[in-house]
Amino acid sequence: MINSYDFGLIVINGEEYISDVIVFPEKVIDKWWRKEGHKLYVEDLKEILKHEPKPEFLVIGTGYSGFLKILPEVKEALKSYGIELIAKPTKEACEVFNDILKSGKKVVGAFHLTC
Repeated sequence: MINSYDFGLIVINGEEYISDVIVFPEKVIDKWWRKEGHKLYVEDLKEILKHEPKPEFLVIGTGYSGFLKILPEVKEALKSYGIELIAKPTKEACEVFNDILKSGKKVVGAFHLTC
């Protein structure tokens, strides 16, 4: 559960993180590094794509102002895995992630905390 988010800081299950994260139901990957800071490539999601069970939803937090750009090949790859992509500025994405989590559906979140 995401407790709160503000520019550069996210609180997940009571623990603070100050770098981009991937949130699985059972763990948080801290310091989520991408090939390019403000572009999302398929290879940036390798941990998610190899995770079992596969999530039904991937919620991407595109940053405080929404500057993270998701490349078309990412959308195609997720579709081929049967994963529905939801991309929103990070504050909104956190709310959507929590709503899906509460519904009992399989969800993973990847959150860019700045920009």
